[in-house]
Amino acid sequence: MQTQNLGYPRIGNQRQLKKACEQYWAGKIDLAELNLVARKIKEENWQTQLEAGIDLIPCNDFSLYDQVLDTSLLLGAIPQRYSPILSQIKSNSEVDLYFAMARGYQKDGLDITAMEMTKWLDTNYHYIVPEFTAAQEFRIFNENIFSEYNSAKLKLGEKAKPVLLGPVSYLLLGKEKEAGFERVDLIKKLVPVYVEIINRLRQQGVKWIQLDEPCLGLDLSKKEKEAFEYAYRAIANRVSGIKLLVATYFDALLDNTQLAVNLPVAALHVDLVRAPEQLDEILELVPDGLQLSLGIVDGRNVWKNDYEKSLNLIGKAVAKLGASNLIIAPSCSLLHSPIDLDLETALDPEIKNWMAFAKQKLKELNELKQISEGNHDLLAANKNAIDSRRSSQKVHKQAVKDRLATITEADATRKSAFPVRQKLHHERFNLPSFPTTTIGSFPQTDDIRQLRARFKKGDLTVEQYEKAIEQATVETIRWQEEIGLDVLVHGEFERNDMVEYFGEQLDGFLFTKNGWVQSYGSRCVKPPVIYGDVSRPADMTVRWSTFAAAQTEKPMKGMLTGPVTILQWSFVRDDQPRDVTTNQIAFAIRDEVLALEKAGIGIVQIDEAAIREGLPLRKSKHPHYLDWAVKAFRITASGVQDKTQIHTHMCYSEFNNIIEHIAAMDADVITIETSRSQMELLQAFAHFEYPNEIGPGVYDIHSPRVPGTEEMASLLAKAADLLPARNLWVNPDCGLKTRKWPETKAALENMVAAAKQAREQISVEGVI
Repeated sequence: MQTQNLGYPRIGNQRQLKKACEQYWAGKIDLAELNLVARKIKEENWQTQLEAGIDLIPCNDFSLYDQVLDTSLLLGAIPQRYSPILSQIKSNSEVDLYFAMARGYQKDGLDITAMEMTKWLDTNYHYIVPEFTAAQEFRIFNENIFSEYNSAKLKLGEKAKPVLLGPVSYLLLGKEKEAGFERVDLIKKLVPVYVEIINRLRQQGVKWIQLDEPCLGLDLSKKEKEAFEYAYRAIANRVSGIKLLVATYFDALLDNTQLAVNLPVAALHVDLVRAPEQLDEILELVPDGLQLSLGIVDGRNVWKNDYEKSLNLIGKAVAKLGASNLIIAPSCSLLHSPIDLDLETALDPEIKNWMAFAKQKLKELNELKQISEGNHDLLAANKNAIDSRRSSQKVHKQAVKDRLATITEADATRKSAFPVRQKLHHERFNLPSFPTTTIGSFPQTDDIRQLRARFKKGDLTVEQYEKAIEQATVETIRWQEEIGLDVLVHGEFERNDMVEYFGEQLDGFLFTKNGWVQSYGSRCVKPPVIYGDVSRPADMTVRWSTFAAAQTEKPMKGMLTGPVTILQWSFVRDDQPRDVTTNQIAFAIRDEVLALEKAGIGIVQIDEAAIREGLPLRKSKHPHYLDWAVKAFRITASGVQDKTQIHTHMCYSEFNNIIEHIAAMDADVITIETSRSQMELLQAFAHFEYPNEIGPGVYDIHSPRVPGTEEMASLLAKAADLLPARNLWVNPDCGLKTRKWPETKAALENMVAAAKQAREQISVEGVI
C-alpha cells in the first residue's frame, strides 16, 4: 500500500509568500528575491513530506497566485487585452503578465481589467476564471511545470509527482467570452497540448502525474461526459511509459462512477471524507489494473482522523482489491488546511489533542499505513483522543440545545411584507435615488494593524487603544460625509477579520496563532475553529456602532456577519449536522441584531458572502441546504421592527439557479459583486423580477486599479436597463479592508460622481 499527498499549502508557515508577493507588487523586491522565497517554500514543503514518509509527493502544486491561472499561462490561454503588456514591459514580462491577469494593470499608460475571480467549487478559495473564445488556441506558453519537476526530482527522486488541472475540468471551470459555442467543444484543441506536456515530463523521468478532475463530482451533461471519454482515450493513445492518476474530490462520483473508473488511467482518487458511502459501488465497478486512491484524511478541516473509521474503509478496499492496488491519501489538497499544529503553543491542550493540521495529516497517513500493516500500538492514542472529544463538557451545552428545540416559523418571518417595509424606510431615511454606500470595511493600514498588535501584546491600555480606534473612525466618517456618501459605515478598524472578530466573542469558538489558509492571491485568512455549542455571552458590536452613529446625522449601518458565512469560513464541527451549528450561530447573531436596534441603529447589514459557496455541488442536494441556510438568515433578521432596514452582502457568486432562495431571504437590500462580470450577474435578478432593493457592485476591490466615473456610470446604466432604477443602490463589490487609502479615496469619489450622474440621466422608471 502506498501513500500520497495531493497538494500542500504554499503560503509558508509564516505567510512568507504573501509578504514577498506584496513587496514585489510594491516594487520593494525584484523578481529574483520573489523567486528565492518561492523556492525556499517549495523545498521546505518537499522535505516535510519526505520526512513524513509519503510515497508520492506533489510538485507543481505551488503557485505565486492561483493554480488555475497557472494552467491558463501554461496553456497560453491569455485574453487578447493583455498582449500590450508583453510588448511594452522590458523585463519580468511573463510574471507581470501573470499578475496583471489576476489583479489588473494600470500603469505604463495601460489600463487593463483583471480576469474574473470566483470560488473554487464549494470552498472559500478563489480562482481566476479562464476566458475562452470560439477561435481559442492552446500552446505551451510557460515552462514552470518542467523546471519545477527538475528541482523536485533532485530532492525527491521518483517520488516527485507533477500535479496539473485536468483538461476537462479546466474547460468547465472557465467561461465563454462570446456567444455561439460551448467551451467544452475546445477539448479537441486542448488535448494535444496536454499530450505534449505529459510526454515532455515523461522524457524528464516522471513516473506519476496527477490530473485533478474535480468536475467529476458535478452533474455532467452527455457532452461533458463524452469530453472526459474523448480526452483520456486520446491521451492514452498518444502517451506511454507514465502513470496517470485522476483525482476527484469534494463530492461523490454518483452517476459519474462508471465513467470515472473506466477512464484509461493507472489510478483514480476518490474523496471518502465527503462521501464515504460511495466506496461500495466503486469497489464493485473497479476494473482490473486500476489502482484506487482512498481520500480518508480530511483535507479541509482541522480534526484528528478517526482511525477506526478510516481503517474500516481501508479494510473493505483491501479485501476487494488487495493492498498493492491501494493508495491512501488526504481527501483533497491540503491547500485548505493550516500548516502545522506544532506552532500552536497557546491552545487548550485538551482541544489541541483533537486536532491535526497539514503536517500532522501526513503523519496520520503514515500511521494508518503502519496500522494496516499490523502495528496496532498506534491505535490506542487515537481512540483516546476521539473518545475525549465525544464526551467533553467543553463541547456540549444543554441551554444552547434547548433553545434550538423551540424554533418556530415566527422566528424566521418578518412582521410585514417588503413593500410595507420599503415605504417606512423611504420615510425614515429620505435617501436620494441611487443611494451610495460601502460594504463595511475601510483600508486596514499598517498603523491600524500595529495598533491591534500592540494592544494584544499589552503595550497599550484599553483606553489608549480605544481612543486611537475612535480617532480613526471619526476621520473616516468625516471623509465619507465630505465626499457625499449617503449611508455610512464606521470602517471596522477594531476588527481583524469579519468572522474571527465575532468568533472571538462567541462561546464555542477557539482561535489559532498561525492557522492561516490562502483565500486568493496574497490574501490569507485564519479561520476560527468551532469546537462546541455556540452562544453569545455579551454585546459584540453595539459599542462601536453607537459611537459611530453619534458622530453623524447620516444613517450609520451596523455591520454583522451572517450565520452561514461564519459557518463556511470557520473550521466547523464534524460531530453534528452543519444546519444545527448554523442555527446556533443564527440565534447568537439575532440577539446582536436586536441589541443594535434597541441602541438606535436603523440599518443593519448581515453579510452572507458565503451562502452560495455553501451550496452542495450536486443539484439533488440543493433544496435541503437552501432550506436551512435561508431559514438561518431569516432567524437573524426577523426579530426587528418593520422600520429597521436589513441589508445583506454576497460576493463572487453565480445566482442563476438559486435566485428564488436569495429572494426568500427577504433582505431589504442586497449588495453583490458585478463589476468584473460587467453586470452579467444581474441577468438572473432581472429574469426573476427580483422584488427588493439591490446594490450591484460598480468597483472591483480585488484589483488596485481605479475605475473612472464614466466606467461606473456605464455599469449603473446597464443595471438600470435590467432592474427598476428605484430599487438600485451604488456600492463597491466588497469590503475595502485590503485596499490602500489613495486608490480607495479616488475610486469612491468617482463612484459618488457616477451616482450623481445616474440621478441626472436615469429616472426611477427607466432611462430618460
